[in-house]
Amino acid sequence: MQNLKEKIASLPDEPGVYQYYDKNGKLLYIGKAKSLKKRVKSYFRFNPFTPAPNLSPRIFKMISETADLNYIRVQTENDALILENSLIKQLKPKYNILLRDDKTYPYIYIDHSELFPRPRITRKVIKGRSIKYYGPFPSAARDILDSIYELFPLVQKDSCIKGKKACLFYQMKRCLAPCEGKIDQTTYKKILDEAISYIHDKKKLLKRLRERMLQLSDQLRFEEAAQIRDRIERIESIQTISEIDIAKIENLDIFAITSSTNEAAIVRMFMREGKVIASSSNKIRYDEQKGFDIEEAYKRALLEFYTHETPLTSSKILVAHDFDDRIKLQEHLSQKFGKKIEILHPKRGEKKRLVELALLNAQELLKTKTKEDLLPKLQELLGLQSPPFRIEVFDNSHLQGSVPVGAMVVYDQGKFDKKSYRHYHLSHKDEYHQMKEMLTRRCESFGKNPPPDMWLIDGGETLRQLALDILQSFGVSIDVVAIAKEKIDAKVHRAKGQAKDIIYCERGKIELLPSDKRLHFLQKLRDEAHRFAITFHKKERQKRAKEIELLKIKGIGEAKVTKLLNYFGSFDAIKKASLEELSQVVSKSDAKLIKNAYN
Repeated sequence: MQNLKEKIASLPDEPGVYQYYDKNGKLLYIGKAKSLKKRVKSYFRFNPFTPAPNLSPRIFKMISETADLNYIRVQTENDALILENSLIKQLKPKYNILLRDDKTYPYIYIDHSELFPRPRITRKVIKGRSIKYYGPFPSAARDILDSIYELFPLVQKDSCIKGKKACLFYQMKRCLAPCEGKIDQTTYKKILDEAISYIHDKKKLLKRLRERMLQLSDQLRFEEAAQIRDRIERIESIQTISEIDIAKIENLDIFAITSSTNEAAIVRMFMREGKVIASSSNKIRYDEQKGFDIEEAYKRALLEFYTHETPLTSSKILVAHDFDDRIKLQEHLSQKFGKKIEILHPKRGEKKRLVELALLNAQELLKTKTKEDLLPKLQELLGLQSPPFRIEVFDNSHLQGSVPVGAMVVYDQGKFDKKSYRHYHLSHKDEYHQMKEMLTRRCESFGKNPPPDMWLIDGGETLRQLALDILQSFGVSIDVVAIAKEKIDAKVHRAKGQAKDIIYCERGKIELLPSDKRLHFLQKLRDEAHRFAITFHKKERQKRAKEIELLKIKGIGEAKVTKLLNYFGSFDAIKKASLEELSQVVSKSDAKLIKNAYN
């Protein structure tokens, strides 16, 4: 502790980021400071050297565990804010709040500089002065866009205008053929303006969709009617509180966070032109012993949501609670987007009513409990740092070293998060180096996709130690567990539920009874990763077989195969292409060779 005391005494009176470590060198907390000396000193009392008495129970516990610190100096407090957020995402300190919902939401946008503009979807800023954004839409953006194109005869595809000839959409009465001059820009604009009003007003859109669903049902087109029904449900899912209007035509983003014993809920509402057009919500699970810092949660939520790639459609952000860094964050976002942005904590009027409504929805979300009784039991059995609410599971697949691939599946708060699944093309032939390559690439992506609570590796203690070494090299401390199949691996034996798979963790080797639900849970995770890896491997082998089949044709080399793939998109499309279509990419003689070989 004397070493820690000396380090604190020598801290500079400059902006920076500080990191606290426990006696085992594990990262506890990352914070930023306008003055490193003043901020870090505020956590301690020096005679005797103990945690300061005025700290919250959560911070007091953290400082009690602190045995060492490091710091990074920066030029400004704004730089410290950016660095702090980046490091927290990548290193997952024990006492920092880490949000999981850091994806960019889709927007619908229209480029009004085009002669006949059409709505499209984006998750990033599109360059251009005449771009108008609508959203964000946490989900159902594609459903809204598809509905607009079905209800209004707009230009359906980017290629339509370029073709300069009326296509199938014109025959289906889904387009008015501006490519042939059958509609002028003024008339087209009126149709587009009405379509935009349906993007703003989901009630109008849903009414039209219900009418369309009934119409299809009356025509006995039940499959199409069912598709419209499912689309209606998805659009309604972002309309939880869309009936709320305010008199002023205003654009507002509203954030509300509330917490209970071991979980918190965050609700985001997006108001455009006086109407709430969409909302999203998610839960944040945390270890009760570590506590929850609501001020840090607001800061994390805003920094994760407003990135450089985000199209900014509102310059006013409302928060349900005030927090220390609110003004500093406001200055940071204003500087980032080059326009004045306000983060407001309203205390009266319509805006206060809006944040109260968002807070009420967050409280309701906490009442919907998810059954995850196994996770605390798993934490106790395996000696984990915290209940593993989010788990990443890794497996690889190959056939005698050929076509090696890896797979990562993700289990998050009671279900598999299939949107977060990832495939990996690997270069090594043996399983050890394949796993090393895959885990290293996953660590390299922690900046964009933060680490989970636990890794589960399909393998034994050797691969578990490999995973720990890789994590340590990146400065990340998360739990790693491995599960290895029992020597007896007969399918009948496993099908009867008699598999005594072996678990490896920090506490050593653990063997559970085949009937143990904790073992079943880990097996379920491992089996899903195995299924995902095998499926991808089979697909890649089939693709490779088709590639070899094409390369066997005399005179068709890799360069021509690549050219054909870039044009047709797949080997099946090349096989089905006509002689004339092939001749557009390769010479007529090569096209004949390909057709003859396939025939």
